[in-house]
Amino acid sequence: MYRTALRNVLAHKGRLLMTALAVMLGTAFVAGTMVFSDTAGQAMRNSYSKSYTDISVLVSDNTAGPYVTARDKSEKAGELDQAAVAGLAALPGAQSARGVVTGFTGVADRKGNLIGEAWSARGANFAPDAAGKDPRYPLADGRGPKAPGEIALDEATADKGGYKVGDTVRIAGNGPVMDATLTGVFTTNAPEVTSGGTLVLMETGTAQKWLLEPGRFSSVELAAKPGVAESDLKDQVAQKLGHPNQFRVETGQQLDAEQSRMIADSTTALKTTLLVFAGISLFVGIFIIANTFTMLIAQRIKELALLRAVGAARGQVTRSVLVEALVIGVTASVAGLLTGVGIGAGMQAGLAALNPSMPTGSLVIAPATIVTGLTVGILVTVVSAVLPAIRASRIPPVAAMSSGEQPATQKSLVIRNVIGSLIAGGGIALILLGAKSGKDGRELLEAGAPITLIGIFILLPLLSRPVIALVGPVMSRLFGTAGRLARLNAVRNPRRTAATAAALTIGLTLVSALTVLGASVNDAVSRAVTGSMKADYDVAMAGGAGHLSPEVAGLVAKAPGVAASSPVANVYWDLDGRTRAIQGFDAGVIDQLVKVTMDEGSTAALKQGQILVNDEVAKTLNLKVGSTMKAEYPDETKGTLTVGGVFQRTETLSPILMANAEIAKHDPEPYLSDIMVKGTDGAGSALKQSLKDATGNNPVIEVKSKQDMKDDFSRQITFVLNLMYGLLAMSVLVAVLGVINTLAMSVFERKREIGMLRAIGLDRRGIKRMVRLESVVISVFGAVIGVGLGCFVAWAANQTIAPSMKGLTTVIPYGQMMIFLALAALVGVVAAMWPARRASRLDILDSIKTD
Repeated sequence: MYRTALRNVLAHKGRLLMTALAVMLGTAFVAGTMVFSDTAGQAMRNSYSKSYTDISVLVSDNTAGPYVTARDKSEKAGELDQAAVAGLAALPGAQSARGVVTGFTGVADRKGNLIGEAWSARGANFAPDAAGKDPRYPLADGRGPKAPGEIALDEATADKGGYKVGDTVRIAGNGPVMDATLTGVFTTNAPEVTSGGTLVLMETGTAQKWLLEPGRFSSVELAAKPGVAESDLKDQVAQKLGHPNQFRVETGQQLDAEQSRMIADSTTALKTTLLVFAGISLFVGIFIIANTFTMLIAQRIKELALLRAVGAARGQVTRSVLVEALVIGVTASVAGLLTGVGIGAGMQAGLAALNPSMPTGSLVIAPATIVTGLTVGILVTVVSAVLPAIRASRIPPVAAMSSGEQPATQKSLVIRNVIGSLIAGGGIALILLGAKSGKDGRELLEAGAPITLIGIFILLPLLSRPVIALVGPVMSRLFGTAGRLARLNAVRNPRRTAATAAALTIGLTLVSALTVLGASVNDAVSRAVTGSMKADYDVAMAGGAGHLSPEVAGLVAKAPGVAASSPVANVYWDLDGRTRAIQGFDAGVIDQLVKVTMDEGSTAALKQGQILVNDEVAKTLNLKVGSTMKAEYPDETKGTLTVGGVFQRTETLSPILMANAEIAKHDPEPYLSDIMVKGTDGAGSALKQSLKDATGNNPVIEVKSKQDMKDDFSRQITFVLNLMYGLLAMSVLVAVLGVINTLAMSVFERKREIGMLRAIGLDRRGIKRMVRLESVVISVFGAVIGVGLGCFVAWAANQTIAPSMKGLTTVIPYGQMMIFLALAALVGVVAAMWPARRASRLDILDSIKTD
């Protein structure tokens, strides 16, 4: 029996080719994902591990930095100044101590544009030793900065900007702009630079004034004396400082461990995401494999029945089919593993091409990758062949005297439809219950969606006849005899049609659901910006890099063409025993900048020092105009705030609004996220340029109109969707292989029929058209079911998101849905090219005599 199984594999190698390709692609995706993530993780670990080699203990000041709240500042009991650094350096276990200042600093190129991304732009102090060198930053050219107005740049940034020693370089923070002289270019293995960021070095005094406060350091790096353990030095530092809430003290080992954990988390998340899509490809492959073996068994009924007649037991027949699957699985998985190594190398090379500064290294092919790739590929293949193998074992010996395929019994079809209806009904019920439950129903939705998908798969044979029947008149009218034959062939074997269409159904369900979700969220955000923002322009840090300097608000207010402006403060205060988000506006101009729809009271209450709360907060806390809230201010004082109005919740406004003047009484340096501006003559290029000039043409400060803000968000949505489409492309490719496989085997199975059609006058062109139309019908059928199910799942998902995003409604981009259906039809045409060509070239006499 085993020899027979092996001979069957060799005898049908052409028909099993597409099955092997499907397994190979799925295995390659899994292996490639693991190789890429392991290689990227190792390269990042190698790069990041260098950053703490010369640090025994790091002391960080929690009250220093751009995101420090007023409450953090109130805990300040001391600071890391030069005296503190000297005191730490004098500890018994310390060999040296170096004060460090770090913060946000962007670099402009010669055209005034920001080099790199704002979130990865950093500035630091150049701290030379007795020899005038800073060991952290070896100089490749020139010297380190020694005086105000001098800077040094890392090599990559200098190259990108086209700068050399002696040039004038514009650098910028969250407000100030400075033209400095480039005195040196340095090399560094600092992770923020090796990962594509920019680093500007200044002499210590300038760095303190620019990035923090004069005379103050943000952290201190200590090196231990030989023989002193890092933990011992840490204990000495902690005892010296004595302010556990203000300072964070960590050893070099702890820093390394934290970095390793962060890298592991990031690479694990990447690997998990990619493996999900690899799993989808393998899931699609299951239908191809099961369909292939089902058709092969149907074509070998006489052969299998003869084996039963000469004494083969059912178990032997089952095992022979599984051995065939095992041989295919092993062969395809080995090929997939080798291909996956190439895919992993290609992904690594592609990442390096997109970002040359990303750390790279040699390929990592871990034993787990080899074991997982081979195991997954083999298991998927063998498991997919189990049901066809069981069916093969049930072929009676008497079937050796019959001809043709044994039709499915009515009982089996009824049982299948009942089971499918129960599963699909249960899944739909879970989805509807999740949609009704709002944000608490996401787990129900996550469980219901795959259950519904499985139920629909089981019901696809039942659905195929009525759905395909709808296109019958169109097919006959447009394509005549070939169209009628194609429709009849598509519904002749509903199980085969369903198994072929299921592969496309999976891909189109995911694609359409993502598209509808993206369109819905994009529409809600666009309407929120349009509906609540009256201002003509919004001034903010590029890429959300940090907060704006208060002096920028004054410069913007004085810019020509500005009728009204207000900095937007964002603070978190304890109100009624809970920390709540508060947004501040200048009370006199809020109505000119923001649309606040009031249910009670008016925005004029802000001028009286009162607060406005949205309807959600008012309902939750039972507040109304005149109600009070107990406040604990960040300056450690207490008071009472009076509610002066209730407004309708929007996504762009915080739950509580307050006048900036009232915030400043208790928090003189609040976090300023942006500045809203209304022009005397409305939005226009003149006003935009005026605002840019007011900020000193700061490359890290952006001036955006409402349309700019909507376009930016739309680009983000489009980027995410395109990324998802790219990851789903593999599963679509596997689905195409399934259509090709089914049609090719169907052509072989229908040789006599095709020969008879040729004999009675249907020419080769008509045969090709018939096969192509059959492929298109099956592909579009799968796509229609997928698009419908995807839209339904997206609607339910929107219901769970809606409580957190006011104004979210389900938006179905019908144009894109039609494009998906058209692409499915194109997939059908492409997939049918080879089978159609093969069918048209069958010899008439040879085909007719085939039995």
